[in-house]
Amino acid sequence: MSDLGQLLRKARLEKKISLEDLQESTKIRKRYLEAIEDGNYKILPGNFYVRAFIKSYAEAVGLEPNEILSLYQNVIPAAEPDHIEPTRSKRTTRNTERMGKWVSTVMMIAFFVLILGIIYYYLIMNYNNKPHEANPVNEPNRVTDKVDPNANSGSVTTPVYDKNAPVVPAPPPVPVVKTEVKLVKSQGGTDYYLVSNADKLTIQMKIVGDACWMQIDSLGEPRDTLEQGTFTKGKEQSWELTNSAFMIFGRSNAVELNVNGTPIVLGDTPNAKRVQIDLQKV
Repeated sequence: MSDLGQLLRKARLEKKISLEDLQESTKIRKRYLEAIEDGNYKILPGNFYVRAFIKSYAEAVGLEPNEILSLYQNVIPAAEPDHIEPTRSKRTTRNTERMGKWVSTVMMIAFFVLILGIIYYYLIMNYNNKPHEANPVNEPNRVTDKVDPNANSGSVTTPVYDKNAPVVPAPPPVPVVKTEVKLVKSQGGTDYYLVSNADKLTIQMKIVGDACWMQIDSLGEPRDTLEQGTFTKGKEQSWELTNSAFMIFGRSNAVELNVNGTPIVLGDTPNAKRVQIDLQKV
């Protein structure tokens, strides 16, 4: 066991935190936590994740993560250099802004249509409850099933217009309920999103930068890892879940993420990113 691993393990035991509890709070798999304590960094998915996982470990057991990384920088493998793609980040930001404007326009139109429907409904109701004159000038004729008693039995029945027939009001338009994806909080290095007005999650991922390691877990009973590994540039993948999901990205600026038609902003720096998407079923 390395000096760094002994220091982290000692701090964890003093806090009376088990590896299972630490796995739940940091979202780092138990075998990676054990590898960090043993100093066996080869088990981790890459040198970049060694620093990210050690930083999360130290923060969870009450140590100063930046100080730990500085003290043991000679024994921690150096992260591989990353190439930032500003053009792609700006394009993603513009796409997000256009999507936001489009959603706002649709909601305004739906709200306007709903208001018109309500106004029309109350106008019809007030008209029906208002007393009418015996012979209104512009009263429209209404067709009933009354038959002219003087008509011959073999002739065609001519409909008689009844001015007292009730008017059936048109039903108000049904408001459109749109699926909503919103960021509710960022805590412990994890962004929490809530998806409402939906019965399932549709997650779409595309690698637009350098190769990126990722992991996606289904937060059902029991928790299940759906997929993990390193994805190369241009790789696209999608998942459909009927419950909440948790995702880890090694390089957040290398990924475009879309949840139920809404883009999720992961950032423009090559840092690890953890995202939990909770499904609020209809």
